[in-house]
Amino acid sequence: MTTTEGLRAERWLAEHRDGAAAADALEFFDSLPAVALGELTGRWRGSGLHTGSRLDGLLEAYGWYGKEFSGVESVHPLLFRTRSGQPRPVDPAMIPLRLLRDYAALAKLRFVATAFGGVRPLLHTNRPTARLRTIEHRGVRTAAMIYDALPIIDVFRRAGDDVLLGAMDMRGLPEPFFFVLHRDGPVG
Repeated sequence: MTTTEGLRAERWLAEHRDGAAAADALEFFDSLPAVALGELTGRWRGSGLHTGSRLDGLLEAYGWYGKEFSGVESVHPLLFRTRSGQPRPVDPAMIPLRLLRDYAALAKLRFVATAFGGVRPLLHTNRPTARLRTIEHRGVRTAAMIYDALPIIDVFRRAGDDVLLGAMDMRGLPEPFFFVLHRDGPVG
């Protein structure tokens, strides 16, 4: 990524910190360069890019931290903060994502998020629950994360040296859910 491209991407993300129209986010995503699998290694802190998706704000309400890529076959797609604030992987297969997708407004209620906080320790796993592959998405071959047990693929584009824009493609969700990942450090 050239310095000019990086500055443009950084500026776009800063200008849309509070959200963007879905079409604008998709246009921006399409303008970004591909990501190679090896570039993902490490821990990444995540945040949503609100576009009017029914999932906007949901991960943050539940204490989402980000993602961790140890290798092509070893990915923790969902890290959540513990009570002490430390990132800890959970098994996405144990989270009723289809219910969250279809009833996102209910899932955003405070008591539901509080209840999740109570059961979250039971969802912890040390086992990787996703893997990385290069796929063609919207005409570009780029890195993608494929969940082992869910109909979800997260597709990545480079928005800076240590910044990625992700588009979650989930069966039954008409528009992609966008999120931003900032490199947090190496694994471990």
